[in-house]
Amino acid sequence: MRVALWFLGLFGVAVLLALFVSNNEGTITIFWPPHRVDLSLNMVVVLLGLLFLLIHLALRALAALFALPGQARSWRVRHQEQVMHANLIEALSHFVAGRFLRARKAALEVLAREAALSGIGEGGSGAVRLRVMSSLLAAESSQALQDKTARDTHLQQALTQSASPGALGVREGLLLRAVRWALEDRDAAAAQDWFDQLPSGVARRTVALRLRLKLARLTRQPGLALDTARLLVKHRAFTEASGRGLVRALALENIQDARDTEQLQRVWHKLESIEQTMPEVACLAAERLLFLGGEQVTALAWLLPVWERMLMAPDGLTPSQRISLVQALEAAFADTVDSVWLVRIEQAQMAQPGDAVLQYLAGVACLHLELWGKARQLIKQALPRLPDQRLAARAWMMLADLAQRQGDDEQAAQAWQQAAQLALRQDD
Repeated sequence: MRVALWFLGLFGVAVLLALFVSNNEGTITIFWPPHRVDLSLNMVVVLLGLLFLLIHLALRALAALFALPGQARSWRVRHQEQVMHANLIEALSHFVAGRFLRARKAALEVLAREAALSGIGEGGSGAVRLRVMSSLLAAESSQALQDKTARDTHLQQALTQSASPGALGVREGLLLRAVRWALEDRDAAAAQDWFDQLPSGVARRTVALRLRLKLARLTRQPGLALDTARLLVKHRAFTEASGRGLVRALALENIQDARDTEQLQRVWHKLESIEQTMPEVACLAAERLLFLGGEQVTALAWLLPVWERMLMAPDGLTPSQRISLVQALEAAFADTVDSVWLVRIEQAQMAQPGDAVLQYLAGVACLHLELWGKARQLIKQALPRLPDQRLAARAWMMLADLAQRQGDDEQAAQAWQQAAQLALRQDD
């Protein structure tokens, strides 16, 4: 439709021109003494149009002529920018491939070309970011080459350039890299100083939390490390299994670092409920509490959820976790056996008569209640089926003690010999 309208318009103009030209009898006379020139009005109009066209073309030609130096300069700048970007990509390629010397050389070439362009006032809008990223790449290469002096120099150059308006948002990445390098150098003070310069919003990012976790472990702050690990697990920075293992390891470290019962109880109450029910955590916390002189009732209360978990499902605990629970309960029964726990152990042993570990624990309870005969019977029955050499060695030691109480020195000597052999095997 639009083309048809254009054609109609052109035809209309052509008709008007034809009518004007065909019926136009006007003339223009030019007097140039002693000459006289008569021209038709149509000819004058055509000549004026040609003159206007000639002047326009002449001006365009002059403008193009005068613009040649600027175009040549723009072409040279574009060529230099293309070379710089090619060098930057080359530096990145060398860095990824592990050729750090070549990567640093290419990054420095970018900086040199950019400095030359800036010196003649031809720096583009992305010149600041280009300088920062080139300096960062040179610093990364220097870090890989263990050239800390060059790394710090390039890092400072990048930080100085990042203060420019054209490099907003780049400084955060530079600070994160600085924290990482300090952690790689095992320099906790420098890492903490760099980390403190991070904005609060950046410090909550997953990459920053990973760095804070490493920093907390480096500076021996297990409480901070545990809190950070929890945040990382919530952000799904780890798989479920690895996250659970990390939290468990940090909880164990917090418990192991407790120096008195009050500190240990504070650590315990700061743990989340799911962490308190972890068998390794509960067993170590109970053993640590008893070692520090804490109350038996508190230790048994910490072990109760793990005990119930073991009874609810036969595969609720792994064999090593079951053994750790039995050892923790044995340590808790060193002074006296709680009557409630005695009933629990007897019911569990009767419900699972073939479980050697429960049978061993029932024998330990009877031993502390001075039921010598029953204790000896239960321990002897469980001994051949105990899955752990440490429990077996403890069982032989208890049998030796019972034999000595009954005056059977020969049996006691044999039991002590068996216990010693098992202990030697553990050392091997």
